[in-house]
Amino acid sequence: MAHLSDLVNLNLSDSSEKIIAEYIWIGGSGMDVRSKARTLSGPVDDPSKLPKWNYDGSSTGQAPGEDSEVILYPQAIFKDPFRRGNNILVICDCYTPAGEPIPTNKRHNAAKIFSNPNVVVEEPWYGLEQEYTLLQKEINWPLGWPIGGFPGPQGPYYCGIGCGKAFGRDIVDAHYKACIYAGINISGINGEVMPGQWEFQVGPSVGIASGDELWAARYILERITEIAGVVVSFDPKPIPGDWNGAGAHTNYSTKSMRNEGGYEVIKKAIEKLGLRHKEHIAAYGEGNERRLTGRHETADINTFKWGVANRGASIRVGRDTEKEGKGYFEDRRPASNMDPYVVTSMIAETTILWNP
Repeated sequence: MAHLSDLVNLNLSDSSEKIIAEYIWIGGSGMDVRSKARTLSGPVDDPSKLPKWNYDGSSTGQAPGEDSEVILYPQAIFKDPFRRGNNILVICDCYTPAGEPIPTNKRHNAAKIFSNPNVVVEEPWYGLEQEYTLLQKEINWPLGWPIGGFPGPQGPYYCGIGCGKAFGRDIVDAHYKACIYAGINISGINGEVMPGQWEFQVGPSVGIASGDELWAARYILERITEIAGVVVSFDPKPIPGDWNGAGAHTNYSTKSMRNEGGYEVIKKAIEKLGLRHKEHIAAYGEGNERRLTGRHETADINTFKWGVANRGASIRVGRDTEKEGKGYFEDRRPASNMDPYVVTSMIAETTILWNP
């Protein structure tokens, strides 16, 4: 008699050319990832060859009940680490039946910015640092924390190892390997300053691909924590008080910044970002004011400042960039729940296309 695990792990290619495509999209809150699966007649490696699909937008807060159909447009394909074989994950964005992007479709506008010839020629690179917190399911309290109580103060947990310092490493390593399997350009992981908090990095990725890859990585993380019976939180300040918040630091460079003389280009770009500080903050994630307090390695939300190797600044420039006179910088303002399509395209639009 077959066990459930045997059936879950069936290799479809032993008996069929058919594959399963998991269509993934972002729901009405802007952070609720949704998905459903369909059967295709054979392997597909180009999103333009995938059929469009639809779903009930009234059940996701994205359409009224009397006209609820929302259309999914396939945009990026990744290998499926859960079903494996030729099965795939499909990142989609969402449109009305008339072909208009719905209000929660942030990818559409980002794609327009990244396809602008002036942006294309600059080849914008991004490295996204996604922090998140693992919570005990029944009580929504960080993994490894005593129920109703607190662990020892921050200090030993950042990149820590050992019992009492690192909580949830099996989930983190499973996610790391699953992302590599999927074809996501995940570049590393580490334990964060608050116990129960972790980070993974995606990139360097060019343009719109950075958003596609981060959303796919978030989806995989949600699925793994579902299996593990743990809750993942992207709240920028999950625990009030003297604990670090969770951000999504965004590392950025253009071809001009990476070439000789790039440091001057970087300084001009940072000046532009300072002029639009309020606009960026408004788009950098919900609840960010609870995180950007001027403490816990942040700059105050109402203050824009930059510095070399300064983790209390809005924008940090690395020592190597200053020394070599070229390279990249880090925007430390985005919250952990930011939309990468919004943040990456806004940085490109401000630094490349905008003329103050």
